[in-house]
Amino acid sequence: MTMLLLGLIGDNIAASRSPLLHRLAGAQNGIDVRYDRLVPPATGETFAAVFARAMAGGYRGVNVTYPYKERVTALIGIDDPGVVAMGAVNTVIFGPEGPKGFNTDHSGFMAAYGRVQGAAPAGPVLMIGAGGVGRAVAFGLARLGCTDLRLVDRDAAKALALATALAPVAPALRVTLHEDAGAAAQGAAGLVNCTPLGMVGYPGTPLPRAAMAGADWAFDAVYTPADTQFLTDAADAGLAIISGWELFFYQGVHAWGHFAGHLTDRPLDEDALRRDLLDPRAVP
Repeated sequence: MTMLLLGLIGDNIAASRSPLLHRLAGAQNGIDVRYDRLVPPATGETFAAVFARAMAGGYRGVNVTYPYKERVTALIGIDDPGVVAMGAVNTVIFGPEGPKGFNTDHSGFMAAYGRVQGAAPAGPVLMIGAGGVGRAVAFGLARLGCTDLRLVDRDAAKALALATALAPVAPALRVTLHEDAGAAAQGAAGLVNCTPLGMVGYPGTPLPRAAMAGADWAFDAVYTPADTQFLTDAADAGLAIISGWELFFYQGVHAWGHFAGHLTDRPLDEDALRRDLLDPRAVP
Protein backbone atom coordinates (compact mmCIF):
# COMPACT_ATOMS: atom_id res chain seq x y z
CA MET A 1 0.00 0.00 0.00
CA THR A 2 1.23 3.51 -0.84
CA MET A 3 2.35 5.54 2.20
CA LEU A 4 1.69 9.27 2.58
CA LEU A 5 3.22 11.31 5.40
CA LEU A 6 1.35 14.50 6.28
CA GLY A 7 1.13 16.87 9.22
CA LEU A 8 -0.61 19.82 10.84
CA ILE A 9 1.40 22.69 12.34
CA GLY A 10 -0.42 24.79 14.88
CA ASP A 11 -1.02 25.60 18.52
CA ASN A 12 -3.79 24.03 20.60
CA ILE A 13 -4.57 21.30 18.02
CA ALA A 14 -4.95 18.25 20.28
CA ALA A 15 -8.66 18.06 19.44
CA SER A 16 -8.22 18.49 15.67
CA ARG A 17 -9.93 15.87 13.54
CA SER A 18 -7.72 16.60 10.53
CA PRO A 19 -5.68 13.42 11.13
CA LEU A 20 -8.88 11.37 10.96
CA LEU A 21 -10.14 13.14 7.84
CA HIS A 22 -6.96 12.44 5.91
CA ARG A 23 -6.67 8.84 7.15
CA LEU A 24 -10.25 8.22 6.00
CA ALA A 25 -9.58 9.91 2.67
CA GLY A 26 -6.51 7.72 2.26
CA ALA A 27 -8.46 4.58 3.06
CA GLN A 28 -10.91 5.40 0.26
CA ASN A 29 -7.98 5.57 -2.15
CA GLY A 30 -5.91 2.64 -0.88
CA ILE A 31 -3.31 5.00 0.60
CA ASP A 32 -1.85 4.53 4.08
CA VAL A 33 -1.78 8.00 5.66
CA ARG A 34 0.21 9.09 8.69
CA TYR A 35 -0.85 12.57 9.74
CA ASP A 36 1.10 14.08 12.62
CA ARG A 37 0.25 16.96 14.93
CA LEU A 38 3.26 19.31 15.04
CA VAL A 39 2.96 21.85 17.88
CA PRO A 40 5.83 24.37 18.15
CA PRO A 41 5.18 25.35 21.81
CA ALA A 42 5.15 21.69 22.84
CA THR A 43 8.69 21.15 21.54
CA GLY A 44 10.08 24.57 22.43
CA GLU A 45 10.86 25.21 18.76
CA THR A 46 9.95 28.14 16.57
CA PHE A 47 7.41 27.71 13.81
CA ALA A 48 10.20 28.06 11.24
CA ALA A 49 12.17 25.26 12.88
CA VAL A 50 9.17 22.90 12.94
CA PHE A 51 8.37 23.75 9.32
CA ALA A 52 11.98 23.10 8.24
CA ARG A 53 12.00 19.79 10.11
CA ALA A 54 8.85 18.68 8.31
CA MET A 55 10.25 19.74 4.94
CA ALA A 56 13.42 17.73 5.55
CA GLY A 57 11.64 14.80 7.19
CA GLY A 58 9.91 13.14 4.26
CA TYR A 59 6.52 14.82 4.58
CA ARG A 60 4.55 15.19 1.37
CA GLY A 61 3.00 18.33 2.84
CA VAL A 62 1.45 19.98 5.85
CA ASN A 63 -1.61 21.90 6.82
CA VAL A 64 -0.96 25.12 8.74
CA THR A 65 -3.38 26.53 11.28
CA TYR A 66 -3.63 29.20 13.97
CA PRO A 67 -1.53 31.26 14.49
CA TYR A 68 0.83 30.53 11.58
CA LYS A 69 -1.18 30.94 8.36
CA GLU A 70 0.27 34.35 7.59
CA ARG A 71 3.74 33.62 8.95
CA VAL A 72 4.27 30.65 6.64
CA THR A 73 3.97 32.79 3.49
CA ALA A 74 7.53 34.06 4.01
CA LEU A 75 8.88 30.50 3.76
CA ILE A 76 7.19 29.24 0.60
CA GLY A 77 6.40 29.95 -3.03
CA ILE A 78 2.83 30.84 -4.06
CA ASP A 79 1.81 30.56 -7.69
CA ASP A 80 -1.82 31.75 -7.38
CA PRO A 81 -2.02 35.58 -7.46
CA GLY A 82 -5.25 35.40 -5.45
CA VAL A 83 -3.49 33.57 -2.62
CA VAL A 84 -0.62 36.06 -2.80
CA ALA A 85 -3.17 38.85 -2.29
CA MET A 86 -4.77 36.97 0.62
CA GLY A 87 -1.40 36.72 2.34
CA ALA A 88 -2.38 33.53 4.14
CA VAL A 89 -1.82 29.83 3.42
CA ASN A 90 -3.19 26.72 5.11
CA THR A 91 -1.84 23.96 2.83
CA VAL A 92 1.79 23.44 1.80
CA ILE A 93 3.20 20.85 -0.59
CA PHE A 94 6.89 19.93 -0.41
CA GLY A 95 8.23 19.27 -3.90
CA PRO A 96 11.43 19.35 -5.92
CA GLU A 97 10.94 23.05 -6.68
CA GLY A 98 10.56 23.89 -3.02
CA PRO A 99 7.50 24.31 -0.80
CA LYS A 100 4.37 25.62 -2.53
CA GLY A 101 1.43 27.17 -0.71
CA PHE A 102 -2.33 27.01 -1.28
CA ASN A 103 -5.39 28.27 0.55
CA THR A 104 -8.17 25.73 0.87
CA ASP A 105 -9.81 27.74 3.66
CA HIS A 106 -10.86 30.12 0.89
CA SER A 107 -12.41 27.49 -1.37
CA GLY A 108 -13.66 25.56 1.67
CA PHE A 109 -15.55 28.55 3.04
CA MET A 110 -17.25 29.19 -0.29
CA ALA A 111 -18.30 25.53 -0.49
CA ALA A 112 -19.61 25.65 3.08
CA TYR A 113 -21.56 28.84 2.37
CA GLY A 114 -23.07 27.35 -0.77
CA ARG A 115 -24.17 24.19 1.04
CA VAL A 116 -26.32 26.27 3.43
CA GLN A 117 -27.15 29.45 1.53
CA GLY A 118 -27.12 28.22 -2.05
CA ALA A 119 -26.74 31.07 -4.51
CA ALA A 120 -28.09 33.73 -2.12
CA PRO A 121 -25.74 36.73 -2.04
CA ALA A 122 -23.92 37.30 1.24
CA GLY A 123 -25.10 40.92 1.54
CA PRO A 124 -23.62 43.23 4.18
CA VAL A 125 -21.41 41.27 6.59
CA LEU A 126 -19.79 41.87 9.96
CA MET A 127 -16.57 39.88 10.23
CA ILE A 128 -14.74 39.70 13.54
CA GLY A 129 -11.11 38.64 13.18
CA ALA A 130 -8.80 39.61 10.33
CA GLY A 131 -6.08 36.99 10.77
CA GLY A 132 -5.21 34.05 8.54
CA VAL A 133 -8.61 32.39 8.25
CA GLY A 134 -10.29 35.81 8.23
CA ARG A 135 -8.33 36.83 5.16
CA ALA A 136 -9.41 33.66 3.33
CA VAL A 137 -13.04 34.16 4.33
CA ALA A 138 -13.03 37.85 3.39
CA PHE A 139 -11.78 37.06 -0.11
CA GLY A 140 -14.49 34.40 -0.33
CA LEU A 141 -17.16 36.88 0.76
CA ALA A 142 -16.03 39.24 -2.00
CA ARG A 143 -16.91 36.50 -4.49
CA LEU A 144 -20.20 35.61 -2.78
CA GLY A 145 -22.02 38.89 -3.25
CA CYS A 146 -20.92 40.71 -0.11
CA THR A 147 -21.61 44.40 -0.69
CA ASP A 148 -20.46 45.88 2.61
CA LEU A 149 -17.78 44.26 4.78
CA ARG A 150 -17.39 45.56 8.33
CA LEU A 151 -14.12 44.45 9.91
CA VAL A 152 -13.45 44.23 13.64
CA ASP A 153 -10.10 43.15 15.06
CA ARG A 154 -8.29 43.98 18.28
CA ASP A 155 -5.26 44.66 16.08
CA ALA A 156 -6.37 47.62 13.99
CA ALA A 157 -3.31 47.31 11.76
CA LYS A 158 -4.33 43.78 10.83
CA ALA A 159 -7.82 44.91 9.83
CA LEU A 160 -6.38 47.80 7.81
CA ALA A 161 -3.97 45.45 6.03
CA LEU A 162 -6.87 43.19 5.02
CA ALA A 163 -8.93 46.14 3.78
CA THR A 164 -5.93 47.30 1.73
CA ALA A 165 -5.43 43.82 0.24
CA LEU A 166 -9.10 43.58 -0.76
CA ALA A 167 -9.25 46.96 -2.50
CA PRO A 168 -7.56 46.05 -5.83
CA VAL A 169 -9.29 42.65 -6.20
CA ALA A 170 -12.79 43.72 -5.09
CA PRO A 171 -13.09 47.44 -5.92
CA ALA A 172 -16.90 47.38 -5.64
CA LEU A 173 -16.77 46.03 -2.09
CA ARG A 174 -17.18 48.66 0.63
CA VAL A 175 -14.85 47.79 3.52
CA THR A 176 -14.97 49.69 6.81
CA LEU A 177 -13.11 49.24 10.10
CA HIS A 178 -14.89 49.22 13.45
CA GLU A 179 -13.99 48.89 17.12
CA ASP A 180 -17.41 47.90 18.51
CA ALA A 181 -18.69 44.61 17.05
CA GLY A 182 -22.15 45.07 18.54
CA ALA A 183 -22.63 48.43 16.86
CA ALA A 184 -21.17 47.19 13.57
CA ALA A 185 -23.65 44.28 13.55
CA GLN A 186 -26.60 46.62 13.08
CA GLY A 187 -28.09 46.06 9.63
CA ALA A 188 -25.72 43.22 8.75
CA ALA A 189 -27.13 40.19 6.94
CA GLY A 190 -24.19 37.96 7.85
CA LEU A 191 -22.25 37.61 11.10
CA VAL A 192 -18.84 35.94 10.91
CA ASN A 193 -16.43 34.89 13.65
CA CYS A 194 -12.86 34.37 12.49
CA THR A 195 -11.28 34.67 15.94
CA PRO A 196 -10.30 31.68 18.10
CA LEU A 197 -12.97 32.64 20.65
CA GLY A 198 -15.14 29.60 21.25
CA MET A 199 -12.38 27.12 20.42
CA VAL A 200 -11.33 24.53 23.00
CA GLY A 201 -9.02 26.48 25.29
CA TYR A 202 -10.46 29.87 24.22
CA PRO A 203 -13.92 30.08 25.83
CA GLY A 204 -16.37 32.84 25.05
CA THR A 205 -17.98 34.58 22.10
CA PRO A 206 -17.00 37.72 20.17
CA LEU A 207 -20.54 39.07 19.87
CA PRO A 208 -23.39 39.45 22.37
CA ARG A 209 -26.55 37.55 21.47
CA ALA A 210 -28.59 40.77 21.59
CA ALA A 211 -26.52 42.17 18.69
CA MET A 212 -27.56 39.29 16.41
CA ALA A 213 -31.18 40.38 16.02
CA GLY A 214 -32.12 41.10 12.42
CA ALA A 215 -29.28 39.20 10.76
CA ASP A 216 -29.95 36.35 8.32
CA TRP A 217 -27.00 33.98 8.68
CA ALA A 218 -23.93 33.33 10.81
CA PHE A 219 -20.64 31.53 10.25
CA ASP A 220 -18.07 30.50 12.85
CA ALA A 221 -14.62 29.41 11.68
CA VAL A 222 -14.18 27.50 14.95
CA TYR A 223 -15.05 23.81 14.59
CA THR A 224 -13.81 22.28 17.85
CA PRO A 225 -16.41 22.34 19.26
CA ALA A 226 -18.87 22.73 16.39
CA ASP A 227 -21.61 24.08 18.66
CA THR A 228 -19.86 27.24 19.84
CA GLN A 229 -21.67 29.81 21.95
CA PHE A 230 -21.56 32.16 18.95
CA LEU A 231 -23.47 29.70 16.75
CA THR A 232 -25.79 28.57 19.55
CA ASP A 233 -26.76 32.19 20.18
CA ALA A 234 -27.23 32.78 16.45
CA ALA A 235 -29.46 29.71 16.10
CA ASP A 236 -31.54 30.83 19.08
CA ALA A 237 -31.92 34.21 17.34
CA GLY A 238 -33.30 32.45 14.24
CA LEU A 239 -30.28 32.81 11.94
CA ALA A 240 -29.24 30.22 9.36
CA ILE A 241 -26.10 28.51 10.67
CA ILE A 242 -22.92 27.74 8.73
CA SER A 243 -20.77 25.66 11.03
CA GLY A 244 -17.01 25.81 11.13
CA TRP A 245 -17.23 22.04 10.76
CA GLU A 246 -18.34 22.59 7.16
CA LEU A 247 -15.29 24.76 6.48
CA PHE A 248 -13.11 22.11 8.15
CA PHE A 249 -14.65 19.42 5.96
CA TYR A 250 -14.29 21.19 2.63
CA GLN A 251 -10.84 22.66 3.28
CA GLY A 252 -9.74 19.12 4.12
CA VAL A 253 -11.27 17.65 0.96
CA HIS A 254 -9.59 20.34 -1.13
CA ALA A 255 -6.26 19.92 0.72
CA TRP A 256 -6.45 16.17 0.06
CA GLY A 257 -6.55 16.97 -3.66
CA HIS A 258 -3.21 18.74 -3.32
CA PHE A 259 -1.67 16.09 -1.07
CA ALA A 260 -2.71 13.03 -3.05
CA GLY A 261 -3.46 14.29 -6.55
CA HIS A 262 -0.22 12.77 -7.81
CA LEU A 263 -1.19 9.37 -6.43
CA THR A 264 -4.82 8.96 -7.49
CA ASP A 265 -7.43 10.48 -9.76
CA ARG A 266 -10.28 8.78 -7.92
CA PRO A 267 -12.71 11.38 -6.49
CA LEU A 268 -13.54 11.12 -2.82
CA ASP A 269 -16.94 9.81 -1.78
CA GLU A 270 -17.79 12.94 0.19
CA ASP A 271 -21.00 11.52 1.67
CA ALA A 272 -19.14 8.51 3.05
CA LEU A 273 -16.30 10.69 4.31
CA ARG A 274 -18.76 12.99 6.07
CA ARG A 275 -20.57 10.04 7.65
CA ASP A 276 -17.36 8.39 8.84
CA LEU A 277 -15.99 11.66 10.28
CA LEU A 278 -19.17 12.15 12.30
CA ASP A 279 -19.14 8.61 13.67
CA PRO A 280 -18.58 9.06 17.43
CA ARG A 281 -16.66 5.78 17.53
CA ALA A 282 -13.98 7.12 15.17
CA VAL A 283 -10.63 7.87 16.84
CA PRO A 284 -9.32 11.31 15.87
